[in-house]
Amino acid sequence: MSTDYYARLEQGRRITPSPSVVEAIGRALQLDDAGRAHLRDLIGPAAGPDRRRARGVQRVRPGLYQLLDSLDGEPVLVLGRRTDVLAANRMAKALFTDFERMPPAQRQYARWMFLDEGARALFVDWPEQAQAAVESLRLAVGADPDDRATAELVAELRERSREFDQWWVRHRGHQRTHGSKRLRHPLVGELTVEYETLTPPGDPDTTLFVYTAAAGSPSRQALDLLASWTAAGPGTGPSGPDRPEAASER
Repeated sequence: MSTDYYARLEQGRRITPSPSVVEAIGRALQLDDAGRAHLRDLIGPAAGPDRRRARGVQRVRPGLYQLLDSLDGEPVLVLGRRTDVLAANRMAKALFTDFERMPPAQRQYARWMFLDEGARALFVDWPEQAQAAVESLRLAVGADPDDRATAELVAELRERSREFDQWWVRHRGHQRTHGSKRLRHPLVGELTVEYETLTPPGDPDTTLFVYTAAAGSPSRQALDLLASWTAAGPGTGPSGPDRPEAASER
């Protein structure tokens, strides 16, 4: 592949490289699987000028609500397209925030991360977690560049958050399937939770984030204490599109 060809590709010219060329670029750039998928999205067939469209409402299956109920001792978030928060059990709302109290159109993890001062105070490693949210949103844009709601969310965050705008222009996309978060919780103090992600078969736009802590650790004790304090609290059940005021309407 010539330097001129690669330069035209970077400039977004109307070029459709073969799969072997795409894979070669991915290897040369040392991209992981998520990065290569994002690359294929970016240099796929040109969509033409502004064909942004609205997508249908995402809904959580009843069986997933039952799963959230059964994992009552562990915080669980269900995220959809563009980091929409589709559901959260009582422990997730106690650990992070009660997304159900937000207007349905604003229930997005990335939006909360950048525009809510509570999120900045909660995460000890806020810059790392915020950049992860940017990179996840970048993948969402690459997978569906015509989605109107995603474009509106990105425009709002670029306008209202200097950090988001700085990280967005780096064009970094990365999918985190597991990791850790360091928190400074106002009720139980500092703790670290590990998370694993699960994608239901047949529903690639929905991801469960399950947060845990090692048995016997100070972080596990903090989670158990938080669970006991919130066990009898109002409004601590799962929330989602099939429950009152919880639809992702974009």
